[in-house]
Amino acid sequence: MDSLPTTSPEATIASGVVELQQLDHVVHDDAVGHDRKTHDWLLNSPDPPSLFQELVSSVKGTLFPNEQNNCKHSSKRSNDKSRGLASGRVGSVLLTLFPILKWGRNYKFSKFKRDLMAGLTLASLSIPQSIGYANLAKLDPQYGLYTSVVPPLIYALMGSSREIAIGPVAVVSLLLSSLVPEMQDPATDPVAYTKLVFTVTFFAGIFQAAFGIFRLGFLIDFLSHAAIVGFMAGAAIVIGLQQLRGLIGISHFTTKTDVVSVLKSVFKSFLHEPWHPLNIVIGCSFLIFLLVARHIGRRNKKLFWIPAIAPLISVILSTLIVYLTKADKHGVKIVKHINGGLNPSSLHQLQLKGPHVAQSAKAGLICAIIALTEAIAVGRSFASIKGYHLDGNTEMLAMGFMNLAGSLTSCYVATGSFSRTAVNFSAGCETVVSNIVMAVTVFVSLELLTKLLYYTPMTILASIILSALPGLIDINEAFHIWKLDKLDFLACIGAFFGVLFVSVEIGLLIAVAISFAKILLHSIRPGVEVLGRLPRSETFCEISQYPMATKAPGILIIRIDSGLLCFANANFVRERIIKWVADEEDAVEETVKGRVQVVVLDMSNMMNIDTSGISSLEELHKKLHSHGIGLAVANPKLQVIHKLKLAKFVDKIGRDRVFFTVGEAVEGCLGSKVPSDLSNC
Repeated sequence: MDSLPTTSPEATIASGVVELQQLDHVVHDDAVGHDRKTHDWLLNSPDPPSLFQELVSSVKGTLFPNEQNNCKHSSKRSNDKSRGLASGRVGSVLLTLFPILKWGRNYKFSKFKRDLMAGLTLASLSIPQSIGYANLAKLDPQYGLYTSVVPPLIYALMGSSREIAIGPVAVVSLLLSSLVPEMQDPATDPVAYTKLVFTVTFFAGIFQAAFGIFRLGFLIDFLSHAAIVGFMAGAAIVIGLQQLRGLIGISHFTTKTDVVSVLKSVFKSFLHEPWHPLNIVIGCSFLIFLLVARHIGRRNKKLFWIPAIAPLISVILSTLIVYLTKADKHGVKIVKHINGGLNPSSLHQLQLKGPHVAQSAKAGLICAIIALTEAIAVGRSFASIKGYHLDGNTEMLAMGFMNLAGSLTSCYVATGSFSRTAVNFSAGCETVVSNIVMAVTVFVSLELLTKLLYYTPMTILASIILSALPGLIDINEAFHIWKLDKLDFLACIGAFFGVLFVSVEIGLLIAVAISFAKILLHSIRPGVEVLGRLPRSETFCEISQYPMATKAPGILIIRIDSGLLCFANANFVRERIIKWVADEEDAVEETVKGRVQVVVLDMSNMMNIDTSGISSLEELHKKLHSHGIGLAVANPKLQVIHKLKLAKFVDKIGRDRVFFTVGEAVEGCLGSKVPSDLSNC
C-alpha cells in the first residue's frame, strides 16, 4: 500500500492564508460588484410620469379602477380579446359609476323589509325638516320637499354609503341664505332669488363631480377637523338665532347672518312691531316636546323612533290646533299654500349668463366643499361602525351628479344629514334602498298631502330646526382639541367667532387661513435632525430622541424631515445643515480623526424637490467643499433622483456618493479614505 503524502504544518498554514486571501478578494470583488450594481439600479431608475400622464392616469384610475388587473395580457391580442377588453372597460365604468349593480345582485326580500321600515321612519323626520330647511334657505316650502325626492334617488344609484340619508341640511341652507342674498334680495324678487339658488346648485354639482373625476378630494382636507367643529358650532348658534324670527313671528328681519345683526333685528322688532305671544306659546311648547323626545331617544337606543316621529307628530298636532282654533286670525303665521306634484323642470331657470355667474360659481364652490365635507364625514363615521370602506371619489361623483340632476329639477344643494343618518342607522337600514323608500314617500306626500299643511304654523318649523341644533355643537370635542393641539384649537375658535360675529363666508376663510398658516409654518421650518446608530443594531434614528445612539467618526448624518424641498424652505434647510456642521466642528478636537469629513443627507422623507431646492443643495456642496468636507446622499426617491440627475448635481458630488440607505452610505464612507480633493467618500 502506497504511503500518503505528508505536508509540514508551516506549509498548511501558508496554504490556508493564501486561500483566505483569495476568498477575501472574491468577497471584496463581489461587494464591489454589488455596490456598482445597486448604484446602477439607483441612478438608472426609470423617469417618473409627467404631469399630463399623472392627470390622465388619475382620470383612468377613477373610471377604470380594475383595468390594471384586466390588462395583464400579452401584447398580441386577438380581436375577441380586444372586444372583451372593451366590454370589460364599459363594465368597469358602469360598476364604478353605479355601485348598486354590485350589491343589487344579492339583494334579498329580508333586507327590503328592514329598508322599508327605515325609509318610512326617515320620511317621517325628513318631511317636516325639509320644509323647515327650505324656510331657512329663504325658499318656498316645496323646494325642500323636492330636494328630498330627486337627489336621494340619484344617490341610491351612485353612492357607496349604506346608511347615509340624503336631503337638505341646516348648514348648507344657512350658506345659501348668506351667500345668495348678496346677489339678489329674496324679499324684493323671490323668483330671481330662486333661479340663482338653482344656478348655485348647478355649479356645486359641477365642482363636486370634478373633484371625483380628477381626484381633487384633498381640497376638502383644507377644512380640518378642528375647523369643522368650530364652524358647525358657530353655524348652529347663528341658525338658532335666525329661528327667533319664526318662533316669535317677526315679519321684518335682517338678511345678515352675524349674531349682532340678528339680535339687533330681534330687539327692534320687539320695540316697533306688533308681536303675538301665541307664536311663542305654540313654538316653545312643541320645542320642549321635541327636546324631551330627543332625550328619550338618547337614553334608550331602542326608542329611536320617538325622536324620529316627534317632528311629524308636532306638525300634525300644531296644524290641527291652528285649524280648529282659527289661531291664524289671531297673529299666528302659517305656511299657507305649498305647490305639490312632481318636481318641475328648472333647466330654463339656470342663470348661466349675466352679471352674477362668477358670484354663483364662487358660492357653488363653497357649498360644494361644505356639503362634501359633511357628507363624507357622516358616511365614514357610520361605515366604520359597520366595518366597510367608503370610497371618497365615488362619493364625490355621486354627490356631484345628484346635485346636477337636482339643479335641473327644482332642488337646491343636498348632502348627507347627520341627524337623519343616525335615525336611518338606528332604524336598521341595510342599504340605500331606504333613501328610495323615503323619496317615494315624500313624493306621495307632495301629491296627496300638501293641501293639509296649509295651516301649519311657521313657529313649529322653527322649533323643529332648533331641536336639531344641539347635535351640531360638540363642546367635548373642542376641549379635546385644546388638549391635543393649540394651533388646531386656534383654527376651531377662529371659525367659530368668524361665523358668529362676521359671516359664514368669513368664518370659513378664517378657518382655511389658519389651517394654511399651520401648514406653511411646518413647511418653511421643517425638521433637520442629526442621526446616530442605535447600539447593536443597524438602525439610524434621531439623537435628540434617542441619546444612546452614537455618531460615526468623521461622518455627520442629517435627515431632512420634509416631503418637499422647495423655495419656501430650501434656505432654512441649508442654513440648518451648515449650523449643524459648525456645531459639530466646535464640539470635537481639530484632528483628522475627530473633524467632520463627510455629511450624509438622508432623503428618505423627501418626496420631491424644485429648482430652489436643487440650488440650495449646490450651494451647500460648494460651502462644504471649501471646508474640505464631502457630501453624500442616501435613499433619494424617484422624483428627487430624476431631478438631481437632470440638474447634473449627481455628477458634481460624484456618482459613487449616492446610496440606497444610510447604513450603506456610512459603510461606504468609513471603508474608503477621504483625500484632500474629496474625490471619494
